[in-house]
Amino acid sequence: MNSKRKELIKDYKQNQRPMGLYQIRNTVNGKVFVGAAMDLPGIMNSQKFQLSLGGHRNKSLQADWNQYGAETFVIEILDEITPNQNPGYDYRGELGTMQDLWLEKLEPYGDRGYNDRKLGTEDRLKQMAQERSGKD
Repeated sequence: MNSKRKELIKDYKQNQRPMGLYQIRNTVNGKVFVGAAMDLPGIMNSQKFQLSLGGHRNKSLQADWNQYGAETFVIEILDEITPNQNPGYDYRGELGTMQDLWLEKLEPYGDRGYNDRKLGTEDRLKQMAQERSGKD
């Protein structure tokens, strides 16, 4: 590996990538998908790429993308985390809390969005019990 490449890799690892929350907004029907990422530019590029290839894991979002076209969607940053001075700090918990707050605010479920509603503790326990017993 040449020294220039090593230097570029070192610089990339030392530079903090913007992290936070993003949304994919359908400008025709107003529905949104809210997501969180440690690398906002990377995830936004990845989401657009998956949608353009027709392989996004959110089938409802993919169906609307196919129906309305890429030009009717906007991918934008909702909120960013400001890095602190601790190089070993784990931002995942902060991202999760931030995402919960935005999901509560926007309620992007059903007719309003593409996210799946998170189950509460009681509902998760019921689901686990049903899965273990083989009942639906």
